[in-house]
Amino acid sequence: MRAVAMGLACLTISASSAFATEAEEAAPAKPTVPNVYLDLRTSYATIPAGTLGLGFGTTSLSAAFEALAARRGTTLPNGLPTAKSIAVDLPLTVDVTDRVSLYGGVSGSTTDFGGGWSSFDITSWNIGVQADLYQQNGGRIPTITLQSTLTQSVPNETGMTNSFNNILEFDYALDEDETRGWLAGVQYTHTTIASPFASIRPNTILYAGGYYQWPSNWKFTGRLGMQSFGGAQLAGRTIAESFTQPILRLDLDRMDDNDNRLFGITALIAWTPKPSYQVTLRTPLYAVRN
Repeated sequence: MRAVAMGLACLTISASSAFATEAEEAAPAKPTVPNVYLDLRTSYATIPAGTLGLGFGTTSLSAAFEALAARRGTTLPNGLPTAKSIAVDLPLTVDVTDRVSLYGGVSGSTTDFGGGWSSFDITSWNIGVQADLYQQNGGRIPTITLQSTLTQSVPNETGMTNSFNNILEFDYALDEDETRGWLAGVQYTHTTIASPFASIRPNTILYAGGYYQWPSNWKFTGRLGMQSFGGAQLAGRTIAESFTQPILRLDLDRMDDNDNRLFGITALIAWTPKPSYQVTLRTPLYAVRN
């Protein structure tokens, strides 16, 4: 009987070891390195006369136009004219964990004030962090995400700008896979100008929206809100009026099975108070993708 019992024990241990080995082989290996990619963004925008490039996000447009307004405001007797701009953002992004991403890079732009396009120049650099302060994970409290970005215009001279942009967003998923849900948030941008004769007041956006991701991994996101800008002054003269107007942003993204963005297009309409339009293409270039 003792021999039979020992045989059964050995059989049980062997079976347990076999099952453990199969489970280890079936379990996906955890990534040993974070995602590393160049989050290439190319934007085209139209800006009405007498205003600045404002709106959602952290593209170079705001910093570039604000710096341009500060440097050229005194040479534009009729104020800021209607403008068109093409901007390219090149932030190198590292997804440290599934909750924290760090990024930093440069942005360049070319502008047309009606007399032809200017040369394409580096107009700003930026560094930032995006972090999930809390994750819903099937609970009742939404995911809370904070994104903070510091942007400085180039070149470093009188009239340069420093912008600090903060976005606090609440994401309430309606299913376990987080393929559909509601959004709400606030964006606050504070900008300073290296000139005692110029000032740009803060810009604030309050918004709500939602998203839906199809089984094909195409994802649509919409945000509708109100933008409030305090205006800009130069040498005692108003170069951009204050306003409180609606703003609309629509995103269509192609994701992979691990929710990494493969391609995206964003359409933005901001009333400033006349409509300002912006289209952005996102084409991430991955060095490492998990």
